[in-house]
Amino acid sequence: MVAIESMSRYVSPVHPAIFPHLTLILLGIGIFFTGWFFVYEVTTTSKTRLLFKELVIALVAASFMGFGLLFLLLWVGIYV
Repeated sequence: MVAIESMSRYVSPVHPAIFPHLTLILLGIGIFFTGWFFVYEVTTTSKTRLLFKELVIALVAASFMGFGLLFLLLWVGIYV
């Protein structure tokens, strides 16, 4: 058995002091891409839409929103 005292403490790769900044930046970028996706869907006709462009914009928006939400939860103290 290994004694607890001999173990090294876990240190997060991202410093907790920058959680608020990461939250605002990532959610801001995610909201921008989400808005771009909605505007694209409303302004294009069904004949001129490109599935690949829709998927790329949606994937980028979802990624930024997901990481932004993760850092928001970490910022408020919900460690997931």
